[in-house]
Amino acid sequence: LKDIPRQIGASLTLSSKKTSLREMAEQAILREITPMAALVNDRGDLLYLHGRAGMFLEPSPGETGINNILKMAREGLRSGLTTSLRKSVASKEPTSCTGLHIKTHDGTLRVDVTVHPVTDGPLASSTTPLYLIILKNVPITEGPPEMLNTLAKGAGSHENQILAMQAELRAKENEIESSHSELERSNEEFKSFNEELQSVNEELQSTNEELETSKEEMQSINEELATVNAELQSKVLDFAKVNDDINNLIAGTGIASVFVNHQLSILRFTPAAAKIINLIPSDLGRAVNHIVSNLIGYNELAQDIHAVIDTLVSRDKEVQATTGGWYSMRIQPYRTLDNVIEGAVISFIDITEIVNAREQLLQMLNQHLRLAVVVRDSYDAITVQDMNGKIMAWNPAAVRIYGWSEAEALGMNATERIPAQHRKHAAADLVSLSKAEILTPSITQHLAKDGKLVDISLISTALINEAGETYAIATTERVVSKK
Repeated sequence: LKDIPRQIGASLTLSSKKTSLREMAEQAILREITPMAALVNDRGDLLYLHGRAGMFLEPSPGETGINNILKMAREGLRSGLTTSLRKSVASKEPTSCTGLHIKTHDGTLRVDVTVHPVTDGPLASSTTPLYLIILKNVPITEGPPEMLNTLAKGAGSHENQILAMQAELRAKENEIESSHSELERSNEEFKSFNEELQSVNEELQSTNEELETSKEEMQSINEELATVNAELQSKVLDFAKVNDDINNLIAGTGIASVFVNHQLSILRFTPAAAKIINLIPSDLGRAVNHIVSNLIGYNELAQDIHAVIDTLVSRDKEVQATTGGWYSMRIQPYRTLDNVIEGAVISFIDITEIVNAREQLLQMLNQHLRLAVVVRDSYDAITVQDMNGKIMAWNPAAVRIYGWSEAEALGMNATERIPAQHRKHAAADLVSLSKAEILTPSITQHLAKDGKLVDISLISTALINEAGETYAIATTERVVSKK
């Protein structure tokens, strides 16, 4: 019997397939032809039962579903079985208890109990130690030799009773010893439990102190939260005021702005934008490309917004409304404080006056260009000088008549071209022109680059600015042939 656990381990090691607990126990037990055996854990819970166990085990009255061999053991077996299992659990060695008497319906049975720890094979690596309990029914004829001799000689009933009482006394002594061991173990468990209770009590006291501290901390946190709440309420009021200020600022600037998300849904818009894109408050949440626009000849708003969101590059265009006004439209990405793109912003700035001024400037420029062409292609010398006499303009005809190039003439003063005898008269004409007086054409002489005098017919005209002041004098000079 001592080799049964080792045989179980060997059978498990040699098996190439996963074997159930039943197969392992039966293979080892059948080798020893054991009438009854059980595989249990250290608490006595049954894992597998072999053989006819009815003469040794019975269910406890009033209890069902109990699979613990110690609770199911019959009277006379429980104490010895409990003692043997406890000893084997404590010592990790096989233990046995012989000569136990079990009372059954058919009389009294004599039983030997053996407990073997399972230390070999795969079961030995289990987290829960396993034990093999073997219960063997021993006939009365297998008693001590002196008892058998007395029975063989036909000893009287009195001696038989004494022997039976002695056997029963030994069984009772075993039971008392088992009960005493169980009582000692229970006392140790109670002491350990008492120590655990004291430790738990200390932990509870510590926890209670921690709870008191936590309560104080919670009260402090509550006060801080109340303060933070008051500050947040103040911040909310400040934020509301700032929001009102921003709304009034945007409304006051007159800049029309529309905010859209990635799906081009309108998030918000300023009052000025309602007149340009024909928006109403119920349009919030609608796609901007579903809104009827007041812009003339511009239907690419949705495409431009998508392009700005995809490329993160702003776009500027000039658009005209049906009212006739012109606007500078800018589409740029909408960035959060964390530099996350959340959509786009469409802004409109009224540039009607700028466009009109630009048109006027273009018209004036065209006029000046036409005048410049006339001056350039004129057969007469046309010059311009400021009120100090500095030459400001010198056309090709002047180059041909007088010999100075345009670059040379622009660095000269008009008095350098006037002979000394004519300078007094030229000064008087300058005074008259400064007063915006009209002079009649006159015949005079001007110097050429080679020093010769050129007879010319001179027409002088005052150039007047918007303030009505003369700022320059234009001359038209034609060569007069001598007769």
